[in-house]
Amino acid sequence: MKIRGTSWQLFWAFFRVGIFGFGGGPAMIPLVRAEVVTRHHWLTDEEFADVLAIGNTLPGPIATKMPGYIGYRVGGVSGCIAAVIAIILPMIVAMIVMLGIFSRYRDVAWIRGMGQAVVPVVMVMMAQLTWDFFDKSQAALGWLVSIAMAVIAAGLIYWLGIHPGWVIGAILVAALLRPSGPKSSSTKKAEGTV
Repeated sequence: MKIRGTSWQLFWAFFRVGIFGFGGGPAMIPLVRAEVVTRHHWLTDEEFADVLAIGNTLPGPIATKMPGYIGYRVGGVSGCIAAVIAIILPMIVAMIVMLGIFSRYRDVAWIRGMGQAVVPVVMVMMAQLTWDFFDKSQAALGWLVSIAMAVIAAGLIYWLGIHPGWVIGAILVAALLRPSGPKSSSTKKAEGTV
């Protein structure tokens, strides 16, 4: 089911993300969430988490996969095109301009410090997104299971060097193959009366 939305709304929403998304794809995720979930209500938090999880299992940069899917969902093919162009246009222009400036003024201290000054802000944005996802996880699975899954995922990704896409893919497959629990008595009664 497609949600109503215009290509211009999608363009401006993702253009804002493209302009302020310093640090690449992962740093853009909180900005995408702010536009898509909080500001425009195109997706719920759960739908956004699903898009993020599936997007991380697929090849290619998350910075274009998420806008492409969300744009398509909200506005069809034209919405997809508008969202992807909007997200990459600021990056292309900024790269051309910044590389020109950097190559000319690379020895100036404030140019070197510019990139370093953005890092703490991106760190706070990522911490907020992490806490939001953990909060939703513990509400759905409980504290113990959420912490255990986070520790296991961290071990697989950081200590064993397994790509996050494989970890997320394994969790999705495990969820699909998990046997359904026993039916409640009210469900059994409803099935018996039909």
